Amino acid sequence: MSVTVQDLTRALEAWAPLAYQESYDNAGLQCGDPQMLVKGVLIALDCTPAIIDEAVRRGCNVVVVHHPVIFMPLKRLTGATEVERTIMRALRLDVAVYAAHTNLDNVRHGVSRHLAEKLGLTNLRVLDPKAGLLAKLAVYTPPEHAEQVKRALYDAGAGQIGKYHDCSFQLPGQGTYTPDADANPYEGEPNKPETADELRIEVLLPLHRQHQVLQAMRKAHPYEEVAYDLIKLENQHQDVGSGMVGELPEPLPAKDFLRRLRERLGVPVVKHTEFNAVIRRVAVCGGAGSFLTRKAVAAGADAYVTGDIKYHEFFAPEGRLLLCDVGHYESEQYTGELFQKLLMDKFARTFAVLLAETPTNPVRYDF
Repeated sequence: MSVTVQDLTRALEAWAPLAYQESYDNAGLQCGDPQMLVKGVLIALDCTPAIIDEAVRRGCNVVVVHHPVIFMPLKRLTGATEVERTIMRALRLDVAVYAAHTNLDNVRHGVSRHLAEKLGLTNLRVLDPKAGLLAKLAVYTPPEHAEQVKRALYDAGAGQIGKYHDCSFQLPGQGTYTPDADANPYEGEPNKPETADELRIEVLLPLHRQHQVLQAMRKAHPYEEVAYDLIKLENQHQDVGSGMVGELPEPLPAKDFLRRLRERLGVPVVKHTEFNAVIRRVAVCGGAGSFLTRKAVAAGADAYVTGDIKYHEFFAPEGRLLLCDVGHYESEQYTGELFQKLLMDKFARTFAVLLAETPTNPVRYDF
């Protein structure tokens, strides 16, 4: 089976939709021909000229990374910066580069969940769910077509609520209408008033699936003109947002929890605040997550694990939790495993999916 770069990006974006990235981000295909056939994929946290060279050396013409290469707009390509040199090298060697960044941070099965699982946390939930990502669709249909319409909606991405799928609400009623002279009504005759039994079907859907869901609805519906309401909701999407919070298998003293962090994440050092209470509930966020410290406190966490915490930000917990900085790279170092599992499951035996061997962490520790 031949797989194009476009096929690859569709699989990645079904898993981590671009609609879920932050407004400042630049996730997606960074460079490369969407129609190019994939020979092999190299996975890394960052893309550098050395990563491009490793990809070519190991027979890969696609690099998939977490951090976008092009984050700020590029005005020229002269090789003056590492970003420019990376893109120029990728173009010269015909290597496509794709990044899944905050969109992968924000999905329930993304970076923070993987970090939480590495620490052995259970009963996981999104720490800071996002609002404004959902809509409610209400459509009116003859009772005998209700199941057909609902199945089309579900298959297009509607009707998912947390761990439940194929969710809907329906209410019987009557619709009234008068077909125009050139109409082709499902029931009734032109220019004659009609009353028909109908069901009102309501489903939730992600806003970014709106086009696909409405298209499927119209295709499955028997009416010439489909009556429906589509309303944007302010409900929080419990499966989309920043960070995760969960429980330790058993309570640990703070010093034992810090030892667990170093051992589970293989980090040489953990910067942290003073905290002498027992650790039961833990919040995590891969990358730079100091903006979630107060959310972690509000969630009742005894410890919050993230990276890139500035000096004054260590004062924020005010003694209410153990604030831990394990490092930006260190908190995201296992993200490649997520990419690798998805692509191997989706495109088994089609091409090689390799984890990069070239180190990209710019931070070094001297003891």
